[in-house]
Amino acid sequence: MIRAVVFDLDGVLRHFDPDHVTQIEARHRLPTGSIHAAAFAEPLLAAVTAGQITRAEWVRQVGERIGHSQAASEWGVHPSTADDEMLALSDALRASGIRTAILTNGTDTITTELRELEIDTRVDAVFNSAAIGIAKPDVRAFQHVLDALALEPEEVFFTDDSASKLAGAEALDMTVHHFTGIDGLRAALRTAGVVVSR
Repeated sequence: MIRAVVFDLDGVLRHFDPDHVTQIEARHRLPTGSIHAAAFAEPLLAAVTAGQITRAEWVRQVGERIGHSQAASEWGVHPSTADDEMLALSDALRASGIRTAILTNGTDTITTELRELEIDTRVDAVFNSAAIGIAKPDVRAFQHVLDALALEPEEVFFTDDSASKLAGAEALDMTVHHFTGIDGLRAALRTAGVVVSR
C-alpha cells in the first residue's frame, strides 16, 4: 500500500523558462548552450548538489569557465514558476491521507527558493541532496528518505522527469514513474492503487 508519494522538484513541481538562458547567451555573445555545459559538467555539478560548495561558489565557477562573470550572475538568478496543477495533486494526495515529499538534487538555497514559490507548504517534507550530502540516483539518498519517513520501500512511490534518476529507487524496490506529464502520473498512481480526485 502506497503511503507516500515523493516528487522530484525541477521539471515536475517547478519549471524554468529555457529562453531565459538563451537570451543571456545571446546578449553577451556566448555560444548557445555554453552556460549549461559549464554548469552541469562534472565534477562541478556533483560538488554543488552534494553540498560541498555553495550555490554562490557554483555560479562563480561557471563564470570562470565561460569567461563571463556577469552572464553567470544573471543565469544564477534564473526565475522559476510553480506548477499549480501538480501542487493541487499534492494537496489532493495529502487530503486522502497520503504524505507527499520532494527529493531534489539541489543547492544550499533550496529552502529559500521553495518558500518564495510557496511550494514548501504544499508537501509534508523536503529532502535536498545538498543538505543530506548525497545526490540521486545514489541508493543512499532514497534510503535517507525512507528512514526519515519511517516507511518501507513498497510504501513509497517516486517520480522524476529524468529516467536515470530512478535507478536508486528501483534498486530498493520502490514504485517508480518516469514523469512526462500529470496525466501519465495520475495513470501510474492508479496502477499503484492510489486514486485521487481531480
